[in-house]
Amino acid sequence: MSVLKIAVQMDPMEAVDIKGDTTFALSLEAFARGHKLWTYEAPDLRLEGEKLSVSARSIDKLSRDEGDHVRFGSRELLDLSEVDVVLVRQDPPFDMSYITACHLLEKLPESVMVLNDPAEIRNAPEKILVMDFPDLMPETLITADEKAIRAFRETHRDIIIKPLYGNGGAGVFRVRPDDENLASLLEMFLAGRRVPVIAQKYLKDVRKGDKRIILLDGEPVGAINRVPAEGEARSNMHVGGVAEAIDLDDRDREICARIGPVLKEKRLLLTGIDVIGGFITEINVTSPTGIQEVKRFGGADIAVMFWDWVEKNRA
Repeated sequence: MSVLKIAVQMDPMEAVDIKGDTTFALSLEAFARGHKLWTYEAPDLRLEGEKLSVSARSIDKLSRDEGDHVRFGSRELLDLSEVDVVLVRQDPPFDMSYITACHLLEKLPESVMVLNDPAEIRNAPEKILVMDFPDLMPETLITADEKAIRAFRETHRDIIIKPLYGNGGAGVFRVRPDDENLASLLEMFLAGRRVPVIAQKYLKDVRKGDKRIILLDGEPVGAINRVPAEGEARSNMHVGGVAEAIDLDDRDREICARIGPVLKEKRLLLTGIDVIGGFITEINVTSPTGIQEVKRFGGADIAVMFWDWVEKNRA
């Protein structure tokens, strides 16, 4: 395989957790294969006429040396039509900056492999795409209507309320039947804004863990279980959730068999789904995490599988 030119759209590489960050693991594998890497942030994109370029930094060193894991070359103006692969890996929030970056990346010629497909990630917010599979989900409501949220809580009693476009467990609240904070939470979420929130029936099985299943080209390739810390309703590792090894069960395979072909058709190559008690709660399409933990627990090296797929499909 010839050397690939790879531009990685992400949050700052120097600030990542090298022991857990998926983008770092993907970049490290590409660098080890001898490919040429640049990194940039979404606001660095610039479209002039038909030319899409970006102010990017080349990666001169990438390693697992704690405190010295990355070294950059000088910043340069990179013509993205001349690279082979663009990895879209910045974390949400799914805001206008995010949406604009997707629109700009759509301008690239077909000779550039953009992963995941920018049109499809723009059209598939993680908490909305999953609504295409209502029979696989817990009871869920998306709305900015306060009365509807109150009625949903009255019906289901114990619920979760979270931002529709958040990530990493930020802004996720459990509202129990006797909780008096619902009005304040709705004021915080809805005041002065028209953005809906998501309300979901609380699944008590979250105490047993929130399973993250990684899919590559629509096929499950690994899983971890994320167990909430004591006294915490959220299982995200960003907020103290503890990862542990786990295997797929029959229900997991059923869920993957249902959604996998849809992800493949949408050209969403690397995705992560969240499953609690046999119900899917999110489909993460932009920057799913977990591949380092899968490998650490003896599972597949998904970074290797990812670049094997890219190199094969670039040929």
